[in-house]
Amino acid sequence: MLSRRTFAAALIAALAMPTVVMPTVAAAQATTPSAATIERQLDAAPRVKLRPNQRVTIREFKRRPDLRRQARSIDIQSINFAFGSAAISSSQYGKIENIADALERILRRDRGARVLIEGHTDAVGSFQSNQVLSEQRAASLKRTLVREFGVPAHALETVGYGEEFLLVRSQDENWRNRRVTLRRFDDFIR
Repeated sequence: MLSRRTFAAALIAALAMPTVVMPTVAAAQATTPSAATIERQLDAAPRVKLRPNQRVTIREFKRRPDLRRQARSIDIQSINFAFGSAAISSSQYGKIENIADALERILRRDRGARVLIEGHTDAVGSFQSNQVLSEQRAASLKRTLVREFGVPAHALETVGYGEEFLLVRSQDENWRNRRVTLRRFDDFIR
């Protein structure tokens, strides 16, 4: 029979263990868009054409959801991060290669093209921890694109939005909210 002390120690140990969240079947089946699809989305005609005096700085663009919604974009939901981690394992490189190939073709045609990598999380955890995690994930993707695939660093910017722009309104874990969005912004900045 367990003593109270043994039971209390076991309970504390169980509570102190990190929670492991396994991806759902749907998350595991999320596919990365092809390089052609990514290229087509980011190279489409802009939804709005700003006059030179309406253009903003990159800092303003990151803070203005109204402008970001007008930019050409694509959500990438298939890059799998370990729970609470921003590290990208080499097993994810095939997915990232699609992004790199699309960006390479766009930059070959238009050296002035610029892409914002937005990191997003679900609503599990604190607002602050999700904010930091989303920033780290966006930076990790940029680092991988630059170091492993040769995408020019000057063509990429990063930002994290944490749980601010959920695709699925839920306080629970939802894989569709854990994503990166690629957003072409060269038509919007000075």
